[in-house]
Amino acid sequence: MVEKSPQEAIAIARSAGPRFVLSPEERADLEALAQSRTAEVRRVERARILLAYADTPSFSHVARTLQLSRTKVTRCVFKACRLGVRTALDDLPRPGRPRRITAAARAWIIHLACQKPKDVGWPQEFWSEALLARYVREHAEAAGHPSAAQVQQGTISKLLAATDLHPHRVRYYLQRRDPDFDRKMVQVLHVYEQVTWAFDADGRPTVRLSYDEKPGIQALGTTAPDRPPVPGEDGAWPRDPEDVRPGTVSLLAAIDLATGEVTGLVRSRHRSQEFIEFLRHLDARYPRDVKIQIILDNHSAHTSRETQAYLATVPHRFDFVFTPKHASWLNIIEVFFAKLTKQLLQDIRVASVDELHTRIVQYLDQINADPVPFRWKWKPHMPLEDAHAI
Repeated sequence: MVEKSPQEAIAIARSAGPRFVLSPEERADLEALAQSRTAEVRRVERARILLAYADTPSFSHVARTLQLSRTKVTRCVFKACRLGVRTALDDLPRPGRPRRITAAARAWIIHLACQKPKDVGWPQEFWSEALLARYVREHAEAAGHPSAAQVQQGTISKLLAATDLHPHRVRYYLQRRDPDFDRKMVQVLHVYEQVTWAFDADGRPTVRLSYDEKPGIQALGTTAPDRPPVPGEDGAWPRDPEDVRPGTVSLLAAIDLATGEVTGLVRSRHRSQEFIEFLRHLDARYPRDVKIQIILDNHSAHTSRETQAYLATVPHRFDFVFTPKHASWLNIIEVFFAKLTKQLLQDIRVASVDELHTRIVQYLDQINADPVPFRWKWKPHMPLEDAHAI
């Protein structure tokens, strides 16, 4: 602290105001705020006022030192004495202009925001702030709320924000439609838990697969050839946005959960006959004494009469574990499909459906040359015996 002359000490004593003592925590907070370059200017300024006044309790001295008005210093100090140091850093709430819109009118507006426009005879699906404000203005008088007859979009925005309403947004949710969801989920998770086991509970050799179809893969072709990148000019591949679409294919694929190897068939459709063809392919791939346990969804081809008839010809060969409805996230093959899309299908351009078929098969061969096992880390919280009892 700089030592003051006798004349300065006398002047300070004459202009001294109320005294207050900063705790070590308060002083540390104020010093950090006073040196901040990112905090609000007014908060930084008030922190400096309180620090200066705590060292030298004189309004005039602090105002002169910080080159501020004496009124500003006085107001800040008295607010700190009355309400506390931390409260003095912020503006106090002001009463503002009295509300013109009554509480009943505000409740009516909130009630409207919780409905759809089509529920009150307008064609739109959801409210925008401007649309809601327009409806309120046109119908406030008839609804018995004349105080809202001149409401504007800004008022609607503040009212919705105060109640955390966003009637212009859509947040999707998935309704649980499978009454056996928990039981089926636990069964799937227990399959993942047993991936490293070479045998089932009865001691039979078992392989465990995750299966699904990826239908409607577009064969997209270009109408003009892609141009190569030019160093220093255009580092990307220039591509004409117009495309041709010669057709689609479906990929039927299963991933071996223990090894990461992918078995796939590319066909034009994914009916029961294609699914049975895939099962025959698995039957030929694995030794006859091995049980093939497959996690799959409830697609009609997986439970059709044709599929059941084929399964009857190979008794005890396949064991289907069905995921719950709308639970594709439980099926690890979906992770592989996402990888396939990102690495191959996202930007692919081909001249024909046959070329698309060939390149998908080449990709599968590339994956199987260095397979990566997928591991499910989330564990079931229910024993399998209890799941069967649900």
